[in-house]
Amino acid sequence: MSIALRFHIQRGEFALNIDTVIPGSGVTAIFGPSGSGKTTLLRAIAGLEYAEDGHLKVGDVVWQGNNTFLPTHQRKVGYVFQEPSLFSHLTVQGNINYGLKRIKDESSADVLQNAINLLGIEHLLQRMPWQLSGGEQQRVAIARALATSPSMLLLDEPLAALGDEQKTAILPYLESVYKTLDIPVLYVSHSRDEVARLADHLLLLDNGEIKACGPISEMFTAMNLPLAHQDNAESIIEASVSSFDEQFGLATLAFSGGQFLVASAPLNIGSTVRLQVLARDVSITLEPQINTSILNIIAVTIDQIVKESSAQMTLRLTADNTVLLSKISCKSADDLNLKKGAQVYAQVKTAAILI
Repeated sequence: MSIALRFHIQRGEFALNIDTVIPGSGVTAIFGPSGSGKTTLLRAIAGLEYAEDGHLKVGDVVWQGNNTFLPTHQRKVGYVFQEPSLFSHLTVQGNINYGLKRIKDESSADVLQNAINLLGIEHLLQRMPWQLSGGEQQRVAIARALATSPSMLLLDEPLAALGDEQKTAILPYLESVYKTLDIPVLYVSHSRDEVARLADHLLLLDNGEIKACGPISEMFTAMNLPLAHQDNAESIIEASVSSFDEQFGLATLAFSGGQFLVASAPLNIGSTVRLQVLARDVSITLEPQINTSILNIIAVTIDQIVKESSAQMTLRLTADNTVLLSKISCKSADDLNLKKGAQVYAQVKTAAILI
């Protein structure tokens, strides 16, 4: 299934012009600077923003077309706004129960109960919204969206009101929810970490236009996009757990270009993990080193070299089908005489890899 969307929305001096197709499963992150149209696009998909010139087809069903405009309640979307927007006259339990009538099976009810437990709102169920902090209200809003058993989940910066510890606790559950529900998720966020952790697909917006759209791993490492040139540029790598060393707390993670040793808690053998490798933590050597504390030394080919300034360069490296980015000094590149197509080695600190 895929989602075909085309919208032209004019609001004063701002215009949203979108014409693309995104996957009908997994998580598509909508990313871009403030004012680029991310929230407007999400509202148009939900039917909350009317586009005079618009087309939206979800799978084989037209939600908006020439003579068709499904109202929001018929689109069966779960929407979490930037603000919680709870019903002020209902308790927390009442807010969550608002969506229960749309649950189709017991598994959906289990998902809801798990959400209540993980989001830590059991003790809040009998409180009114005005008795909650901003973070507590947003946690309730997320649980309420899941309670509707939606066929599409729209999240507009849902974790913005939460603290770092709460985000850390919720992110793994959101990952499992996306996989369990097997529905398309559109996720707006200003956090690169959230996008890198959750997204499968990235839609990059700028001034109401699509700048690029594609798989997250390709978008983060595309040298013709700004993401690869930012100070916190990174590579996203899917890997599988091949072994775990209990003595040293190291997991061996295999990917298409080799393997990484990563300090971690015990991981299930055969499970899939996602790695974030920061470009600034990848160094280059012409020969594999010995007598070094760095455990990860990967044979790579220099695919592209871009000079960012008089002091720094960004290298795009390939290891089989895997791409790594590296930020090094221009002096180092000159000393090593680095050229496109050269066979070199990428060194990555174990502590620099995040699971």
